[in-house]
Amino acid sequence: MSANADRARALETFAAVVAEGSFSAAGRLLGLTPSAVSRAIDRIEDRLGVRLLLRSTRALTLTAEGQAYLGSARRILADLDEAEQSIADCGAPRGRLRVSAAHSHGRLCIVPLVGEFTQLYPHIMVDISLSDRLVDIAAGQADVAIRFGPLADSPLTARKLGVNGRVIVASPDYLSRHGMPAAPEDLHDHNCLNFNFRRAEPVWPFRKDGCDYALSVRGTIEANNGETLGQLAAAGVGITRVGRFSVQPELASGQLVALLEDYNPGDIETIHAVFLGGANMPARVRVFVDFLAERLI
Repeated sequence: MSANADRARALETFAAVVAEGSFSAAGRLLGLTPSAVSRAIDRIEDRLGVRLLLRSTRALTLTAEGQAYLGSARRILADLDEAEQSIADCGAPRGRLRVSAAHSHGRLCIVPLVGEFTQLYPHIMVDISLSDRLVDIAAGQADVAIRFGPLADSPLTARKLGVNGRVIVASPDYLSRHGMPAAPEDLHDHNCLNFNFRRAEPVWPFRKDGCDYALSVRGTIEANNGETLGQLAAAGVGITRVGRFSVQPELASGQLVALLEDYNPGDIETIHAVFLGGANMPARVRVFVDFLAERLI
């Protein structure tokens, strides 16, 4: 084994010890005896001239030097894995693809496409997480994220996937009990269900006689996603304003009715796939983004 290969193996062993919490557990993971793992750690510490791990009968504890070495080890191992994966991707795209999407849009628009994608690319393992929390792609928390609205300046690459229009909706049952709002100002007499983020003062935008303005609304329920608000509106709880995609089935079936369309300002949010681009972008990321762009635009 070459000196570089030996050092890479040592880095892998050290990272495994920290992750598994013991020499024996790391040995089982790597197919080594506990004594072989211990000797590998001793050799690293002897070469560096510092203690990386404090050993006791109950636990292993990282020193400050060990913590710094662990960060470097993980980064180097990740770079090696990415380099090997990039070479392998020159054939059939393969490997784990970590995708992050907002809960409602992911469930309604992205998840239904994943099965077809894996049939087209059986060597790619899709790891999809649905959350309204923004992940840090640059820090390696995901390979591709689906984002709504304006994007902040960053070194990331963005690919447009479509646009999301907004619609105000209520159920026929709610409207029969409370009346149909004829103008935006009539909403002051209605239970308006809103999002619980972005704005401390809930306002809905409207356009009247060519002029745009915002109207404050109030209601008894707030939620963190449009699917929940649409479900509550379909149940007759109140009126809500959400992305059209999240209530399209209910609009088509008549469970919900679009309101005040003559006052709709046409406000839309652009939907992007965001990822680390460049010459070293893995093929699995490229083919997934291409696939979404073909299906969603």
